[in-house]
Amino acid sequence: MDEIRTPVYVISGFLESGKTQFLRFTLMQDYFQIEGKTLLILCEEGEEEYDRRELAKRNIVVEVIEKEEDFTPERLNAMDIIHQPERVAIEYNGMWLVSHLEQMELPKGWGIEQEITCVDASTYQVYVNNMKSIFMDMVRNADMVVFNRCKRDDPLPSYRRGIKVANQRAEVIFEDENGEIEDIFQDEMPFDINAPVIEIAPEDYGIWFVDAMDHPDTYKGKTVHFKGRAMKPRSLGSKFFVPGRTAMTCCADDTTFLGYICKSGYAPKIKAGDWVDVTARCELETRREYRGEGLVLYAEHVEPCEPLPEEMVYFN
Repeated sequence: MDEIRTPVYVISGFLESGKTQFLRFTLMQDYFQIEGKTLLILCEEGEEEYDRRELAKRNIVVEVIEKEEDFTPERLNAMDIIHQPERVAIEYNGMWLVSHLEQMELPKGWGIEQEITCVDASTYQVYVNNMKSIFMDMVRNADMVVFNRCKRDDPLPSYRRGIKVANQRAEVIFEDENGEIEDIFQDEMPFDINAPVIEIAPEDYGIWFVDAMDHPDTYKGKTVHFKGRAMKPRSLGSKFFVPGRTAMTCCADDTTFLGYICKSGYAPKIKAGDWVDVTARCELETRREYRGEGLVLYAEHVEPCEPLPEEMVYFN
């Protein structure tokens, strides 16, 4: 991969999701200032506007691309020649697929440094219900997802779980009119976290998986019990398997498997796709499969079981 000399920051989100407000605030901050030129590419115009004079004071030039067919490598190369930017920020059109930009051949030296998706919490459910494939395309590789205009009675933990299933590495931030909300996850889990054996009901598997991913220390040394389908990656060896569930992120053809590595003497008898009833102790270990630390299950009991009536895990 070529060295990135001109970092590109991509801000995506549907119309009126807060992209302009987020970018305008960021561009004006002292910590974001550089000596060279910043190229700001605007791909849609909403109610919020930029103060061009303030941008000019910070050596920020603006280019506007109104049509998706005009967003081409040739157009970007022309901008690179004209402006020779040290940095590029793109306010991307919410109806254009971000994957199109990710796969595009960018000017020499350009490279996507960070992707941020802005979401209006008040319209989030409407867009997810009606434009889920486009929304999932936005968040699938996002480094950060910012929910703004949040209210305390919004089901924010559920929103966060939905994002985490689509993109486990994304940082998810919630903001109301006063700034970032930090205490939304103090709600109780739908299972007894302090029980000798934590019973994970089929409908709560997704909640447990995401919570364990975000707070693995909470489960270190705890014993859990759940039912799932087994995966048998060859790279793990004969004594390991991965029990879990499949989550739908966009449509029936766009799913992801949610599971943690499990060590068991029973593993050699398990075939890929088998349904199993698992009781296991959770430990926190560094694994290359996790690219860092994550939960590893040490099975205390594994036995075959009937498939669950509903195989999929859904996040509304």
